[in-house]
Amino acid sequence: MKIIVTGSLGHISKPLTKILIEQGHDVLVISHTPERQKDIEALGAKAAIGSMEDVDFLSSAFQGADLLYAMEAVGQKSFFTPDLDFISQILQIGENYKEAIQKSGIKQVIHLSSIGGHTDKGNGMLRFHHHVENTLNELPAEVQIKFMRPVGFYYNMFAFIPTIKAQSAIIQNYGGDEKEPWVSPLDIAEAIAEEIEKPFMGRQVRYIASDEASPNEVAKILGEAIGKPELHWLSISDEQFCEGLLRAGMNKQAAEGLTEMNAGRRGGKLYADYALYKPQMGRVKLKDFAKDFAAAYKQN
Repeated sequence: MKIIVTGSLGHISKPLTKILIEQGHDVLVISHTPERQKDIEALGAKAAIGSMEDVDFLSSAFQGADLLYAMEAVGQKSFFTPDLDFISQILQIGENYKEAIQKSGIKQVIHLSSIGGHTDKGNGMLRFHHHVENTLNELPAEVQIKFMRPVGFYYNMFAFIPTIKAQSAIIQNYGGDEKEPWVSPLDIAEAIAEEIEKPFMGRQVRYIASDEASPNEVAKILGEAIGKPELHWLSISDEQFCEGLLRAGMNKQAAEGLTEMNAGRRGGKLYADYALYKPQMGRVKLKDFAKDFAAAYKQN
């Protein structure tokens, strides 16, 4: 098959591209960075360099493809860009995908959504995933779509490093002994590759997770990995957490969205739909990621 992969050579798109090339697919990777072209071609894929904001570019790149893997990304640096409305930016990318899919005639789409994509309430910054899903659902019925909803990414835990170093604690506005799911990008890539090979039937949803652990278990596992067995998880109020993010330079939209998202983790509200359709766990466990965390901790 001719497959379009968006997301350049990111945490998911790069391992996905490797898998698809190994399976013999004709892969075109879309990137906005010209310097990525040689790295993309080194994997055995073709490269298309352009902007997600350019519908004509997307429509042209999608021409003749059998399947599109679509994701939206603006980068975490956007969270620290004052007054940037990154949610509107992502919603526009979703609209651009819809238009380009229609113009190009692609009939099979795998879309990277997220936990929380089932609702527009109580999920904070994840709300845009729900809206993009709805946008793509406006496509004609002959366009078959699989919505992939991974849970929290392991690598988001790298954000814990500054407070661990400064205060020997993981500080968030949630905590305790209630288990929640986490996922490795490698398991996401493998799940997407699996779904590419399975039949498409209308509109489908698949959750993806690698492991489940409570905040206190996370602190214990990461603490042991970095040689700080005393590491603990400290839960603070929403107000304190949001104020801390703002002081660190995060823009207001991102700080409030992250605070609300974390608040939804308390009591499992964010995971209500996931609990109804809980997937088989992937192969990369929290203890495996803890080795990567320890290496990053030492380098930081």
